[in-house]
Amino acid sequence: MAKTLEMSFSTVDGKTAKVSIENPNEPVDQVALAAAMDAIIAANVFYRAGGDLAGKLGARVVERNVVDVVLG
Repeated sequence: MAKTLEMSFSTVDGKTAKVSIENPNEPVDQVALAAAMDAIIAANVFYRAGGDLAGKLGARVVERNVVDVVLG
């Protein structure tokens, strides 16, 4: 099972931007995650055509199951 931490941010133009990290440490430390998201916003390190990151909207851990299908 592949897990991804997906962080959602608002942008200055009112849209949503997502940043994902594969294989996050679990359980996710909510205080550390909030601080990390604040640091990402403050550092302004991600270029986005629609505008800079402006605020935190939320975060979630997404779990995905992949099953290969043998053909023929």
